[in-house]
Amino acid sequence: MREIFEAELQQIGDDLAEMSRLVESAISRAGTALLTADLQLAQSVIAADHAIDQLERELDERCVLLLAQQQPVATDLRVVVSALRMSSTLERMGDLARHIAQVARGRYPHRAIAPAAEATFAGMHEAATGVAQRTTTLLTTRDLAVASTIEREDDTLDLLHQDTFAALLNETWDGTAQQTIDVTLVARYYERFGDHGVSIARRVVYLVTGDFAEERGVTTP
Repeated sequence: MREIFEAELQQIGDDLAEMSRLVESAISRAGTALLTADLQLAQSVIAADHAIDQLERELDERCVLLLAQQQPVATDLRVVVSALRMSSTLERMGDLARHIAQVARGRYPHRAIAPAAEATFAGMHEAATGVAQRTTTLLTTRDLAVASTIEREDDTLDLLHQDTFAALLNETWDGTAQQTIDVTLVARYYERFGDHGVSIARRVVYLVTGDFAEERGVTTP
């Protein structure tokens, strides 16, 4: 019976890693579509989001069945409950990638981001992709050093988010009303994406150490 339970826990971990890989692909392609006005790429992100949603539903059902049938305690209970929360977080990250792709699609054949803000969003794209890549690594290795790296990438996203405010308030800003709205929305999507990555990092730190992440240097979103 214990072997079956451990196999189920392993499958939950594998599903979380697979969700993370899909999110990693989504945010990378969404950011590229945004910066290059690539309609086909944007469409592919939007269409693929259902796969992340489906994985979340399947993983959550598996976790609920384990709770009902096995009634885990202590560390095992912590693993199952954390998996439920992390799957929800990954699903939200996928949604944020989809939102970015939808902005890119909505402005085609033009680029959504005004030229004055392109460098900032190129930096956000790089940092968000880094968060996604490291989240996948963290879920497969549980390396706490990776958790700290996710926090640093999120700090970069926060700073770049502030840079968008400075650009919009600068008297030299000459973007259209639509570009102003798009910059505001997409910057917020990226900022929240980073926050969700930190949330997962905090959960993994708790799984490994039993300590709350903020006590070990990983801040809460």
